[in-house]
Amino acid sequence: MINRELIRIKIVQLTYAYYQNGNKNIEAAEKELFFSLSKAYDLYNYLLALIVGVTKEARRHLEVAQSRAKREGTPQPSQKFAYNRFALQLEENKMLNDFMGAQKSTWEDEPEFLRKLYNQITESQIYKEYMESEEDDYATDRELWRKLYRTLIQENADLDQILEEQSLYWNDDKEVVDTFVLKTIKRFDEKNQSKQELLPEYDNEEDKDYARKLFRATIMNADEYQHFMSEASRNWDFSRLAYMDVVIMQIAIAEMATFPSIPISVSINEYVDIAKTYSTPRSGSYINGMLDTIARHLIKTGRLMKRIDEPRTGKNKPLTVADLNNEDERATTEETTETTEEITE
Repeated sequence: MINRELIRIKIVQLTYAYYQNGNKNIEAAEKELFFSLSKAYDLYNYLLALIVGVTKEARRHLEVAQSRAKREGTPQPSQKFAYNRFALQLEENKMLNDFMGAQKSTWEDEPEFLRKLYNQITESQIYKEYMESEEDDYATDRELWRKLYRTLIQENADLDQILEEQSLYWNDDKEVVDTFVLKTIKRFDEKNQSKQELLPEYDNEEDKDYARKLFRATIMNADEYQHFMSEASRNWDFSRLAYMDVVIMQIAIAEMATFPSIPISVSINEYVDIAKTYSTPRSGSYINGMLDTIARHLIKTGRLMKRIDEPRTGKNKPLTVADLNNEDERATTEETTETTEEITE
């Protein structure tokens, strides 16, 4: 489950923290990295267990409705949602039960949230269409939960608050972990019953080794990589970059230098995307141009044995160092003009 996208994000966060906290103990930082990755896997299981928690809440409501119908002599309510085939299979899943059995917290500790989410579900159009539909099979039951998850769980402020209280890591992880939960729902097969396999924590040992190597290369070769940044951008005022941008580029260079099988374009694109989320609004363009320039410089000087695509044309072309200088000058001019206008007023 823990893929390289998540690993890159964690290494950016932990490298930034490594320099900020002043401790600089690489062994402790590495343990923190793998602990934070394991917490992402905890979140994956916890979110799957939420489906079970809502299903149990539905059965409690069903029991009350059945008693009322019996007492009043009215038709018995539908059991379709409370006994959804996919949700029941997940409830019986051996891997999920083994995991949740070892946890201190369960969704039974959040009764108010479960009631609220259950009410949101039963008021949704997705639920109403499901209950009114004549289709009554496993695939329909599974698709219901995929739609409900995407609509009411993937973006849920109350859930975000609960997760933040449970773990400092989980809010940053949720967007990525949501994709794995949806993938898991889609791959469930009725014939596997309780033995349906969930996603493993790591697909293979290579990804775990990748995390360790990338983090260590980033920290241990920091001076060299920052020298590359400075050397490849002599006309650029290196000190004016946001500190997070420096960290992101340092990790990107570590990846380009340490892993021959990863194309340069892949590394650049991945870290540009991370910069858009974790740094300033302009960081994506800066980092794109800087890394492209640095990679070409390292190839030209024989310090990087990889190929790189020719510069793109048009609006997606990466910025050169000259572009960065010009853009910064324009920004400075705009800021000066705005300040002058404010003073004049």
